[in-house]
Amino acid sequence: MNSLERFLSDFGDYGDKTALIWNEQNYSYTWLLDRIKYWSNILADEGIEKSIVGFRGDYSPEIIALFFALIQLKNILVPLGGSNKEEQKRYFDIADVHYILSIADRERLVIEDLKTSVGNAVLTEFMQRQSPGIVLFSSGSTGTPKGMLHDCERLLSKYVRGKKALTTLAFLALDHIGGINTLLYQLSNGGTTVTNDDRRPETICRLIESYQIELLPVSPTFLNLLLMSEAYKEYDLSSLKIISYGTEVMPESTLLALANAFPGVRLKQTYGLSELGILSSKSESSDSKWVSLGGEDYQVKIVDNVLWIKTNSAMVGYLNAPSPFDDQGWMNTGDVVERKGDYVKILGRQSEIIVVGGLKVFPQEVEDVLVQMPEIEEVTVFGEPNVITGNVVVAVVKPLDRSIDERKMRKLIQSYCKQRLQSYKIPVKVYFNKSEHHNHRYKKIRSKVMQKL
Repeated sequence: MNSLERFLSDFGDYGDKTALIWNEQNYSYTWLLDRIKYWSNILADEGIEKSIVGFRGDYSPEIIALFFALIQLKNILVPLGGSNKEEQKRYFDIADVHYILSIADRERLVIEDLKTSVGNAVLTEFMQRQSPGIVLFSSGSTGTPKGMLHDCERLLSKYVRGKKALTTLAFLALDHIGGINTLLYQLSNGGTTVTNDDRRPETICRLIESYQIELLPVSPTFLNLLLMSEAYKEYDLSSLKIISYGTEVMPESTLLALANAFPGVRLKQTYGLSELGILSSKSESSDSKWVSLGGEDYQVKIVDNVLWIKTNSAMVGYLNAPSPFDDQGWMNTGDVVERKGDYVKILGRQSEIIVVGGLKVFPQEVEDVLVQMPEIEEVTVFGEPNVITGNVVVAVVKPLDRSIDERKMRKLIQSYCKQRLQSYKIPVKVYFNKSEHHNHRYKKIRSKVMQKL
């Protein structure tokens, strides 16, 4: 019995238990198992097997059933999530996508045949195994997105029943390793997952109240927007037991404000990479950014203050970049950390450090200060070359009040920072950008913010 067969056999045991809640309707494990069989038959009739298949759609029950059906027929999946058409075109080219699927009204499968031939060496070698795979893409937060090929057999083998599953809201989408981790963990343990394609703070709070959600896995960007909206004050969120956060560095001020707003909820930092999956983690406390990492299949080490990780469940490889693994299987994550016993604190990406006159500045520490200003909704900080100091700190601000006087706002920012930051960390330039600084995954995208200047 392969990993998928073992995984799906548990669905029969869970039977009429609610697997998914979507648009105020419950879907049982029996229903999900039947729909996987249905879509497997449809795909087989259309000859869509052992191919590279992109699919559009988020967490609807039909898309989830289609997800497993594609694996069952040994396809390589390319989930497209909420990416825009320009991004999707780049994904098609990188992953040699042959078919694009979507589900129209009345459960009609729409198939677009791109008639693509496979030219990528990594994909060609993997397809010779006749094993199912999945391609995920980096967010492109620092440049061109990387395509990462995972072996589905290896990925599914990590999820074994027997662990406790809380009623969970699926926030991170199926095109994100965190979203896949949430779904597979929940389904393997017979849990209930609430899915929705509207991720506004008000909607999330309403769902928590309506379905007594116990676990909320989200990003720091979303949590900051939640606090600013104050939507959590309008709903009964007493069912919440855990708020887990990852995908980017959590601002200290946001974490402390969150701990104050949700005193009875455990705040848990998670850590993972699309290349490696999600590690087991344990936060020192709800208001602490110190976290212990590792366990199960993961080994962790720190070299020159940079985190390295090794795991047997790592991706097969990049489709459009050199392998990031050394000859012993270790990967340099690029994350700079501090260490305290068994705990680490993640400071930021090594590649994003701004060197000003020989002194290092992490963008996140400046953002942490600026985001505390009530006039600012979102802020992105980066470095800009300077002939005297090498670099200067630059901030791009999305003001809460769109009609604010920009000149007055710049002076306010300078004054605020002078009281809280060393002089070389204070933004020399401040730009204003009224569009969102995050993508559909609610993750800050520095490269796109910089490109809009």
